[in-house]
Amino acid sequence: MNADLLAGRWYSTEELAQLLGVDPSSVRRWRTSLPPQGPPFVRLSSRLTIYNASDVEEWLRSRRIVPERAA
Repeated sequence: MNADLLAGRWYSTEELAQLLGVDPSSVRRWRTSLPPQGPPFVRLSSRLTIYNASDVEEWLRSRRIVPERAA
């Protein structure tokens, strides 16, 4: 995890959804499911949730499947 969170890039729910090619409602559903799914997030208020780019990249790496290793 990036220790210097203020120096990194942050994405809104909508920006992250666009980057991942999913609907923003999917990202919202990930974070409100029990247990929460998706990348780590910071809830700044009831209307604003942000995602650190380093956390998103780490989450994507953790979900990556290499076909020859999966067999």
